[in-house]
Amino acid sequence: MAPQPPKRLLGLLEDALAETPPGRCVWVALSGGLDSSLLLALAAEVCRGSGNRLRALHVNHGLQAASNDFESHCQRLCQRLSVPLTIERVAVDVKGDGVEAAARRARYAAFALHVPAGDTLWLAQHQDDQAETLLLAALRGSGIRGLAGMPFRREWQGITLLRPWLGVTRQTLADTAHALSLDWCEDPSNRDIAFDRNRLRHEILPTLTQRWPGAVRSLAQSAGLAGEADTLLASYAADELAGLTLAPGCLDASALMALPLPRQRLLVRTLCQQCGLPTPPQARLTSLLGQLSAAQDAQVLVEWSGAQARVWRRRLYLMAPLVALPNWQTPWNGAPGVSTPLGPLQLRLSVDGDRTAPVVLRWRQGGEMLDLPGRGRRDLKRWLQERALPPWERRRLVIVMAGERCLGVLQPPAKVLWQAEGVTFEHEP
Repeated sequence: MAPQPPKRLLGLLEDALAETPPGRCVWVALSGGLDSSLLLALAAEVCRGSGNRLRALHVNHGLQAASNDFESHCQRLCQRLSVPLTIERVAVDVKGDGVEAAARRARYAAFALHVPAGDTLWLAQHQDDQAETLLLAALRGSGIRGLAGMPFRREWQGITLLRPWLGVTRQTLADTAHALSLDWCEDPSNRDIAFDRNRLRHEILPTLTQRWPGAVRSLAQSAGLAGEADTLLASYAADELAGLTLAPGCLDASALMALPLPRQRLLVRTLCQQCGLPTPPQARLTSLLGQLSAAQDAQVLVEWSGAQARVWRRRLYLMAPLVALPNWQTPWNGAPGVSTPLGPLQLRLSVDGDRTAPVVLRWRQGGEMLDLPGRGRRDLKRWLQERALPPWERRRLVIVMAGERCLGVLQPPAKVLWQAEGVTFEHEP
């Protein structure tokens, strides 16, 4: 009689299935190592019993000679379990990052590419991984968000990420895999203590466990408690942000500045999370908060990886980095879908009467004039200043010109800031 896996591990996967909406697919991130191979084997069992669809995704990072062996193992395992397998071969760009961080970034890009929104992706991290993550965060001087480690559940780009075995020890998984005579691949890089996580795993945690046998469990429990506190603080911060928010991603800087510094830091970090932006490192956040009181028309810019903050006219703006725009202009026949460096323009142009001069889309060049009913001709630059449009947005406007006449001022994909008399821009989704 074949050995049976522990009911606890199967029960945790059955609980995880309850997190998957009816009709949606469960995916397993399959590296080919012990943890993910066992996760896929037991996931196949519970999904057969429940009728849920199951797929596996293997990301081949190509970082070592054994990469192809891992891929072959994943193919054999999925074939034996009758689980469809998707393989993504990636090129890991380590420029400006360590290998571990760069590989993680490439892996998550593969998740976003292949797992449809609405599906659930199971990850095989366990209690020991959580303890290591907390220690690494503490050694980096992280705040409560970092000390919370990895969440059991996370919504990411429309995908539900679940870690069903976050409370299970590595030893339990290893014992189960051996009892089931499961095959897996050993990653030779896991023994390389030049990597911080491996040094913790092979040298630091064993020493801690000798003195405190429950060290791994306690560290993982502390991460869970930090996660609860972080969730609670985020809830309070979201309520307070509602009173400070002037527009999406924009806060009243004067009102924010009146609060104690710890609350300022919490609110800025929370707004970054709401906007899907990386939170700023401590030094950048301190620099930003110190410039909230900048002169009314000063243009404060603080940048960090994946995000930037600007302060202008007592407003704080958080946004993704703005990409430099190329020199550009293009003819336009008035039909929607014309390409711009900021994306396709989803507007249709209609002009009363005859239109003799060809229509051109371009950036501002300076000197453009608007014909304002009852006000005569007005300089576009001054008109934009009067509207209090932030300077960086003024540089990203599309101007619609017919000869020397300005027909409209647009923000792609479909926002009309101004249109001349007799001119209509109709939105088309």
